[in-house]
Amino acid sequence: MITKANISNSEFATFYQGYVHLAPEGFTIENALKQSFEAFFNYFNCLNDTKAAYSYAPGKWTLKEVLVHCIDTERIMSYRALRFARNDQTELPGFEQDDYVPHSNSNSRNLSDIIEEYKALRQSTIHLFKSFNDDVLMRIGVANSQPISVRALGFIISGHELHHLKVCEERYLLD
Repeated sequence: MITKANISNSEFATFYQGYVHLAPEGFTIENALKQSFEAFFNYFNCLNDTKAAYSYAPGKWTLKEVLVHCIDTERIMSYRALRFARNDQTELPGFEQDDYVPHSNSNSRNLSDIIEEYKALRQSTIHLFKSFNDDVLMRIGVANSQPISVRALGFIISGHELHHLKVCEERYLLD
């Protein structure tokens, strides 16, 4: 059973270290994804559309934009995991999150629709990672000019989400 406990820093770029660190300790990827989903879902499911359109400062993302950013990132990381799991050695490009958000149409969408999309995506992501055996999880590919393992991608998805949850709880103080 592969957990985060024995993941090597050589399996991901330094940029992702904080996300891997935030992923729950002692959990499989499946359980880490379930745990971070529950925490993130509980935060966003308590909001209404007005609160979800809030930004704590000019030029900062609204809560809807944060949620859609996490959805976009999960899709990209899952796609990378699929490619590397299938032993595709093609180097994959990076992506610029700040270019995605303005084109996400987040603020004109209903929060409930975004949450339903998020739930469906997470179930798909969990099924994808459940389909990988230990050998597959250890495969390495190159994305954004950096080596990254399939298992690191799973923990990055979880930790990235928990990073944004922490930011939301600290900066988006809602009554």
